[in-house]
Amino acid sequence: MLAIVIPYYKLFFFEETLQSLANQTDKRFKVYIGDDASPENPVDLIEKYKGQFDFVYHRFESNFGETSLVKQWERCIDKMENEKWIMILGDDDYLETNVVASWYKNYSEFYHKSNVIRFASKSVNMKSNGIISDSFTHPLWEKATDSYYRRFKGLTRSTLSEYVFSKESFLKYGFHDFPLAWHSDDAAWLDFSNNKPIYTINECNVFVRFSERSISGNNENQNLKDHASVKFIKKSILNKFYLFKKQQQIELVLYYEIAIKKNRKLKYSEWFELFYIYAINFEFLRFTKCLRRFMLR
Repeated sequence: MLAIVIPYYKLFFFEETLQSLANQTDKRFKVYIGDDASPENPVDLIEKYKGQFDFVYHRFESNFGETSLVKQWERCIDKMENEKWIMILGDDDYLETNVVASWYKNYSEFYHKSNVIRFASKSVNMKSNGIISDSFTHPLWEKATDSYYRRFKGLTRSTLSEYVFSKESFLKYGFHDFPLAWHSDDAAWLDFSNNKPIYTINECNVFVRFSERSISGNNENQNLKDHASVKFIKKSILNKFYLFKKQQQIELVLYYEIAIKKNRKLKYSEWFELFYIYAINFEFLRFTKCLRRFMLR
């Protein structure tokens, strides 16, 4: 059975999220709402949906999201019962009516073949009066490294809400607790996939809201995002570098250097990482340019 976990904090768009769950044509799911000590009490709203779908609501007395969104996700997941698959749905995102039905329709196609499943998605841009984008679709089967690289190149988008992952993979790897949970989902798909391809259900969409209330739509805390990007590359990209193609490696390592320089100078160990990567990829010109930048520092 499928668990839909909602780390709740903001009430403003939450009714649309709940209504989309009530509208599902297939009710074989259970919702776990974890209230992160929000000042906006959702109880009256949630009560309206009693009997329309199966849910559990729990209010936490301490706020975790302000310091660690990942810990908030994890303690919400801890409230789950026996479900084996998890979707973490944002409290401002919502589903097309056939998302759950499509999940079960495709189940036999990906069972035992993939640990990470994603849906097509549409972006709802609240900065532009709620304009809804065209559907972002993906290859039916795709390596997690290729998927991340497409996002890195700006060829697609990716957010936490549009993915479903196995509880077994989550328990094995967990989430990386990066600042603002920036890239924590990207790191998860690289880990959780466990060298199995990502399977995509393109026949229906998850709607992901983009606004000043969301971290991705808010330009504040850019320094924290840059810091998280460096940590992500070190822990998740460099450790899996051998899984990326040569050209992907070259572009990612250059991004790594630029990301570090946004906040500080590179350490000696980081320079040597760069030299090594360029050397093993036989990139003599890039190696010499990197050496020149090192000497100029």
